[in-house]
Amino acid sequence: MHSLITTQYFKEYRKELGFTNQGDVKKFFAGKDITPTVDYNYIELLNTRLVEIIKKINSLVSSNIKISNIDKFCTDTVELVFNKLRDNNIIQRLNNQGRRPEQVYFSWMRGYIIANYFLQALSQIFEVSLEDISLIGDDDLVNIESFKRTPTADLEIALNNGNKLRIEVQSGFVGVNDIKQHKVLEAKRIFESESISSLAIHFDLFNGQVAFIKLDEIEDDSVNWITRQQMEGQTVFNIDQNYFSWKLTETPPSLDDIFAY
Repeated sequence: MHSLITTQYFKEYRKELGFTNQGDVKKFFAGKDITPTVDYNYIELLNTRLVEIIKKINSLVSSNIKISNIDKFCTDTVELVFNKLRDNNIIQRLNNQGRRPEQVYFSWMRGYIIANYFLQALSQIFEVSLEDISLIGDDDLVNIESFKRTPTADLEIALNNGNKLRIEVQSGFVGVNDIKQHKVLEAKRIFESESISSLAIHFDLFNGQVAFIKLDEIEDDSVNWITRQQMEGQTVFNIDQNYFSWKLTETPPSLDDIFAY
C-alpha cells in the first residue's frame, strides 16, 4: 500500500532534489538561475546604432543647439559609459520583463544619451547656464542595486527667480507618448512636501516633436488617463497632441512661448 501524499512529502522531495526554498526550485526548473552570457558583439552593434541615432538627430536640429564636436560627445556618452557598465558587471544583471540584458541596456542608453544631448537646449529654454542644471536621477553606473527605474526626476534646474524645478526627461521612439502614473504621483508628492514643481519634457523622436507637461498639475480625473494593455495593463497619462509645442528641426521655444511659469 502506498503512503499518503502530504505537504511534508513535498518538502522532503524538494530537499532530496537539493532545495529547501520553493522559489529556488521554480528557478531551477525554469532555468532562471542561469545568468545569460552577454553577447558583446551584439552590444557593439547596438553601440554603433546609438552613435548613428545621435548623429542623425544632430544633423537636423537647429544650429544653436547642435553639438559641434559630436564625435567627442558620442565617445563620452556611449563608449565611456559602456566601459563603466561593463567593468562594474552591470550589463549581465540587467533584466526587465524577460528581455535580454543587451536590449535593456540599449533602451536605457537611448534615454541617457537623449537627456544629455538636449541639456544645451534646456539651458536655452530656461535661460540658465549648464551649471544650473543638476543630475538627480537614481541610476548609478557602478552599483546594480541603485541602477534601476525609480520615480525620481532626472534633472533639477535652479531657475533665475531662485526657485527650483524638477525635470523628467522622456524619450519616445515609436510614436506612443505616455507618462507612467508613478511619475505623476511622485511629482505631486514633491510639490506637497517641498513646494518644487515638476515638468516632464517628452522627446517624441519618432515624429520629431517635444511636449512639455506640468506633472504636479495633472488632474486625477483627466480624460488622458488610460490603461495601456501592451504595458501589462499599466495606468498611464497619454500625452495629448496639444502638449507638443516644439518641432525638433526648429529653434527651441522660450518658456513664455510654452506657458507662463
